[in-house]
Order: sequence, then structure tokens, then C-alpha cells
Amino acid sequence: MTQFFTVRHGQASFGADDYDKLSELGWRQARWLGEHWRAEGLQFDRILCGDLRRHRETAQGLCQGLKLDGVTPQLLPQLNEFDFHALTRLYGQHNPQAVPGEGSPRAHYYRFLKSAMLAWSRGEVSPNESWQAFERRIDEALSVIADAPRGSKTLVVSSGGAIAMMIRQVLGAHPETVTRLNMQIRNTAVSHFFGSGEECSLHSFNHLPHMETPERREYITYS
Repeated sequence: MTQFFTVRHGQASFGADDYDKLSELGWRQARWLGEHWRAEGLQFDRILCGDLRRHRETAQGLCQGLKLDGVTPQLLPQLNEFDFHALTRLYGQHNPQAVPGEGSPRAHYYRFLKSAMLAWSRGEVSPNESWQAFERRIDEALSVIADAPRGSKTLVVSSGGAIAMMIRQVLGAHPETVTRLNMQIRNTAVSHFFGSGEECSLHSFNHLPHMETPERREYITYS
């Protein structure tokens, strides 16, 4: 059987002008995971990542921790996140009363994003990338991931929404599953899949083996 491990990017720059780059903590989260895997003796036959900056930087941090000098991950744009800025802006235009006020707690923004994603999945708002186009794109990514030699291991760096859509497709779950899972996936969390031919199964979800120590639990983040 083949195996692949998805990793959500490290903590990005929430609230900054440029969200699409890792914070210093995000870099540490990625290196810690790479170091954990190196200590465990886990090796990968290939590394795939989206071409967003936070994906590439997370892959770089993982490679640093794994001591994979000179390794260049294969960029796969199908692994990119949906444009949540455009989606929430459009949803807010349709539902201005739902827009969190300035200085609102972060939880309010998460609830707003969840509502926007549900509206998107139901066709109530129509950003440039439709829900169906997002589904097709992630299905293409899964096809590339599955096209691997028997017994190989693939590392996949992506984002919460894209990983949640992968899981929904693997499980054949309801579209609302994407929204629910997206809100749970933590930075640099690992989900582990097995594949055989055209069949794929989920083995574990949202695991943080490199953060499950008392001194690191305070560094677990969701954005």
C-alpha cells in the first residue's frame, strides 16, 4: 500500500497585511515536526505542496527539521487553499449584519467564515471559484498523490480547507463536513492516509505528535 501524510501549514500571520507567510512560531512548528519525524526514522519518497508562500515555507521548515538539505518540494497548485478573503468579503456584502466588528474576538471570525463556507457550499454566494470547481481541484490533487509506487510515502503540505475537502472525498461525507473539519485542523497537524489502487482510507486525523508535551502545548494554534 502507499501512504501519504497531509500537514496543514504552520501558523501564518493572522491580522497582518500579508497573511500568507509564516510567523516565527509557524517556522518553529514546522521544524519541530520535521525533527520529530527524523527522530522516528520516518522518510518520504516525495514532498508535494501548494504554491502559496505559507505552504512553501512550511515545507522548507519541515525539510530543515528532517535534515533534507537541497530537497525541493514539488509544487502542486491544486493543493492551494480556497480564497477565503474573497469568500468572506462576498458573504459580508450579502449579509452585512453578520460581519464581525473591529476588534472582535478571533472566535467571531471563525464563526463568520463557517457561515460563509456553508453558504458557498449551498450556492448562495458565488466567488470566482465555485464549490464544485474546488471539489474538482482537490480531486485532481488526490489523483496526483495516489499516482505513486506501491509502498511509497508522500508528504503533502496544504491548508485546512483543502485537507478537509480531501477527507470529505475520501470518506464520501456530506459537504458540511468540510466546514466542520476546517475549523478543527491545527497548524502543522498531521492526517495519515493509506491507498491501494483507486481506494484510499483515512488512518488518523489532526495529530500533533511534535506538540504533545507540556512545554509545547501552549504553542498549539489554529490560524
